[in-house]
Amino acid sequence: MTRWLIGIAVLLAAAPPARGAANPEDVRPAIRRGIDFLVQRQEKTGAWGSARNTKDLNIYAPVPGAHDAFRTATTSLCLAALIDSADDRPAVQDAIARGERWLCAHLPELRRATADATYNMWGHAYAIQALVRLHAHARGAEERAAAYRTLIASQIDYLVRYECISGGWAYYDFEAGTQRPSGASPSFVTATALVALKEAKDAGFDVPREIVARGMQSIVRQRKPDFSYLYAESHRWRPMRLVNRPAGSLGRSQACNIALRLWGDGAVTDEVLRAWLERLFARNGWLSIGRKRPVPHEAWFQVAGYFFYYGHYYAALCMDALDPAAAAPYRDRMAALLLGLQEKDGSWWDYPLYDYHQQYGTAFAVLTLLRCARVAR
Repeated sequence: MTRWLIGIAVLLAAAPPARGAANPEDVRPAIRRGIDFLVQRQEKTGAWGSARNTKDLNIYAPVPGAHDAFRTATTSLCLAALIDSADDRPAVQDAIARGERWLCAHLPELRRATADATYNMWGHAYAIQALVRLHAHARGAEERAAAYRTLIASQIDYLVRYECISGGWAYYDFEAGTQRPSGASPSFVTATALVALKEAKDAGFDVPREIVARGMQSIVRQRKPDFSYLYAESHRWRPMRLVNRPAGSLGRSQACNIALRLWGDGAVTDEVLRAWLERLFARNGWLSIGRKRPVPHEAWFQVAGYFFYYGHYYAALCMDALDPAAAAPYRDRMAALLLGLQEKDGSWWDYPLYDYHQQYGTAFAVLTLLRCARVAR
């Protein structure tokens, strides 16, 4: 009984407030503080993030390729956040310009680190999202726009090249280490790629329908009747493992649901989106108790800290898919939750990952709050 009571106390202490309303006047200043943090933490090179901040529990990251991937993905997320903010201050615009130059110069060099470490897919996916935004803001500058189109097409091509044999995408290949990865696709990795590819398609870029179809099939194979999702296809014989239960799926279900919804899966109805948004807020402690823990999947239900801001960002995309009136209460609750987690320096972070975590966490939080700010207008 004592252990049970202690467990409940820990869970409640870890959980941000599930309900409540954000003060609309607080949302914009929080976003601005997050943007200021990103501007201040930009590297001299123009990128965001580095391998300099290490610990004894670093994840597997073969150099230099793994860090090329982490830096590219983090830089892309930061660029997307700064562009979406529409902040016209000179320092912000200068940070975007410097980040854009770094991304355009280094993105063509991004490849997988080793046969078994395919972290580059994160870089390809989030680079597409950043480049789509840069392309949209390059109207009237045809030479720049053409360069962005070339880069976007190349990143789509790399996603075609690195598609798993069974469909979808993975960040590890511990199977055969083949040219076309033989690893089992994690549902959320494929969802990340599909969301990025949908942004590219909506912007007028050619996305091969067959890779989308195979990616969707991979996610659907991992979907359980309650719209929780397996961690990866390799878990199909262990569907009730803790990480595959609803509490362990909180950070994945949002991404998988919106990816399938965007590409036309009729099973992901408004009712499904609302149900999982309700679960996200009501059971937020399952995600939050893993926040800032240094070991992946050490929290209850094998939740890893890095799912926290990732999951909330894709939840915000789920809100965008709803009718504005239906989405407004969720945006308000999301804003209240994130405002309470902002650090003193203006950042948000959920998992110590070298020197990338504050940057990507802040970018995810800013992108999420920008959608929540609609309730403040």
